[in-house]
Order: sequence, then structure tokens, then C-alpha cells
Amino acid sequence: MAGHSHWAGIKHRKAAADKKRGKIFSKLAKAIISAARTGGGDPTTNLGLRYALDKARAANMPRDTIARAIKKGTGELEGDQIQELTYEGYGPGGAALLIQAITDNPNRTAPDVRHLIEKRGGRLGKPGCVAWNFEKKTLITIRTDAVDEDALIEAALDAGADDVTNEGASFAVTGPPGAFGALAQALRQLDLTLDTCDITYLPKSRVMLSPEDARKLIAIIEGLEDHDDVQSAITNGDIPDAVLAELGA
Repeated sequence: MAGHSHWAGIKHRKAAADKKRGKIFSKLAKAIISAARTGGGDPTTNLGLRYALDKARAANMPRDTIARAIKKGTGELEGDQIQELTYEGYGPGGAALLIQAITDNPNRTAPDVRHLIEKRGGRLGKPGCVAWNFEKKTLITIRTDAVDEDALIEAALDAGADDVTNEGASFAVTGPPGAFGALAQALRQLDLTLDTCDITYLPKSRVMLSPEDARKLIAIIEGLEDHDDVQSAITNGDIPDAVLAELGA
């Protein structure tokens, strides 16, 4: 699964530098509302809600904001009717794009997503056109200079990880979605800073891109992730090292 931590690292640094806290909290609130609506307001029995709460707390989202979002999801407070939607398409160089959105207005979100993809040379596809090439996984990344590799492997495998790979600047720990909580807890007990701690979609195969196509693809993903309704934009595009160096990744 080499290469996963490159994109995760780029996204982590982008999020760390993002000053638009209102936008971040809005996206996190939508995820909490959607998870609570789907599986109830108890995070001990609702993995999706537990994951959404972990992300909200990591972003220092206020407790009262979190509580209101849960109540909107369970119907205790009135809130907008939101939907989870998936968009699929292709970026420059044939790279697959899998986009997760939560929106109260699909008639607004779909044209916006299409425009953001097409203006950089990509195209929106039909449902199912690329989803087959992705699988849902827990992904945790830790800097290689922050932990002993053997200790990390032992702790990760004991907590349910499928794999631990050395990707240069970072170790990438992957596992099934259901292992998210156990893995995060086990690695934090090693006093580690987790650069990425996420449940995401990872590609089964990758497409090597030219530097030009890679820069266009990065621009597409950054534009999508800046959209209020988009929760994540995942690709199987493999970014050349020279382009990663430009980004500091």
C-alpha cells in the first residue's frame, strides 16, 4: 500500500494550516449529524459517530457544538435535512476520483463538483465507475523519526492492523474500519503524535502521473476539499517525487 501517507501528509499539513475554522467545524458538524441520524446518538454502539466525534475533538470543536450536532442528528433539535452522497470520476492522466459529500442541497453540490473536476481536465463519471478500485480502511500515519519500527509493528498488529509500511518520512498503519478505535488507542498509548488518524478509502491499484497531470490533480482535490459540502476526495493517482517535494511532502 505504498504511497498512501503521501496524500495523507499533504492533507494533514493543509488542514493544520487552514484558518477557516468555521468551515472546518461546519463539515465536522454535518458528519456528526449524519452519523447520529443513521446509527443513533450513542458513540459506544455507533462506530460512525465515534469516528466523527474523534475528528471533531482533534480539531478542538467546542463541546456544546458537538452536543447540538448529535441532538440534530437524533431529532432532539430541529435541523436541515442532509444527505450523504458519493461522486465518482476521473482526473488528468486517468486517475480515479472518489468524492464523499454531505449536503442539504444536492442540486447545488453536483454541479459544483462537476465544475471543479472539469475545469482542470477531469470528468465526472457514472456511479460505480471507479468505486470498485477502492476499499474502506483505517489509516494512521506517524513520522518515522518519532517511533521505533519494531515497537510500532507489534502494537499495531496486536490492535488489529492489517499492515505497517515504511513510506520514507512516515509509517502507514492500515486496518479494517472496525479496528479504528483500538488502533488509535493503542498507538496513542505509545505517546505518539498521529499525523493522520482516519477511516478513508484506499485504492487497490494506482496510476502513475506525469508532473503536469499530478499538479492538475492536486488542484482538483484541493478545490473539492475546500467546498463546504465535500467531506473527502480520494484518488489513486501516484504523485511523482519531484511534485511531492514541491509540496514539502
